[in-house]
Amino acid sequence: MVQLLKVHGSQNQFFILDQTQLKNKLSDQERVDLAKHITDEKAGLLNGADGLLVIDSSDHDGALGSMEVINTDGSIASMCGNGLRTVSRYLSEKYGKDEFKVQTQDSDLDVHKEADLAAGVPTFSVEISPISFNKESLPFDNFGVDKIIDQPIPEFGVGVHFTALAVPNPHLIGFGNFKTMKPDGLRVLGSMLNHKNKYFPDGVNVSFAEVEGPNTLFVQTFERGVGMTNACGTGMSAASLAFCLNKPGMAEFEKTITVYNPGGMVKTRVHNNDGDYTIDLIGNATFTHTVDIDEAALHANDLSDAEVEETNEQDAYDQFVGALDNGRF
Repeated sequence: MVQLLKVHGSQNQFFILDQTQLKNKLSDQERVDLAKHITDEKAGLLNGADGLLVIDSSDHDGALGSMEVINTDGSIASMCGNGLRTVSRYLSEKYGKDEFKVQTQDSDLDVHKEADLAAGVPTFSVEISPISFNKESLPFDNFGVDKIIDQPIPEFGVGVHFTALAVPNPHLIGFGNFKTMKPDGLRVLGSMLNHKNKYFPDGVNVSFAEVEGPNTLFVQTFERGVGMTNACGTGMSAASLAFCLNKPGMAEFEKTITVYNPGGMVKTRVHNNDGDYTIDLIGNATFTHTVDIDEAALHANDLSDAEVEETNEQDAYDQFVGALDNGRF
């Protein structure tokens, strides 16, 4: 038998598969097929998820393992901040270490265990990098500029200023009055930019951010390959960097930023080393269910006999969210 986990970071939900448990690892196509099936809201398990996180071994110095992120549509994401926190917790408990690196598609990232955000809410900090504003990194076109930083784009939204950056997956961050942007503005723009369009040919994660006070944001994201999500770790990280750059009177580098989202809250810290930016993303790593399944069934993408058991960690997370004092929960 193989054990998968149902997990979440700020209610951004995933299944974790540790390939090192298997006698025969799943092939590329088998992993994609499993991701599309298990995360499906109706045909999958536990009302689906936002993606499948695949852990494997790593021969990189200091890395306890590697992480692959497969979206619900079968596409591969270069990074996932909320997912990385849950993978970090898994590797931390598996190997008994609190500080290490995790190999991701673009870089090996530093992660470490943090003090719990609340009782019974395991918390990890993960590095978000590398970061680029160059249009080739996203990519984008037809704007007449090489970088988009704090720029109005009227065809995307009136009264909204946008910043585009790769962290390393591509993000378009819009700052403005949140009440004028929801409920449908984000969904419409995100859907438009993730179908055939002349602006972002490979699609882009789109987030709307509202300043709620000094070093405090509310961020909601339409995620490429997924759609509307409860939270997007790299989106909240990208929004935090844009916050520091574009609103220096309200946000500070090296200071803790509180970022609320529809699924809860995280903390971020943005570091500026002469224009070389990195971000710490700090938040929960909650395991809600275990899923035991025969390895042959896993290869066959047959979930019918999977045995699911609840962990009860969600109760502590719900209490944490219920105690947040920002009027949104």
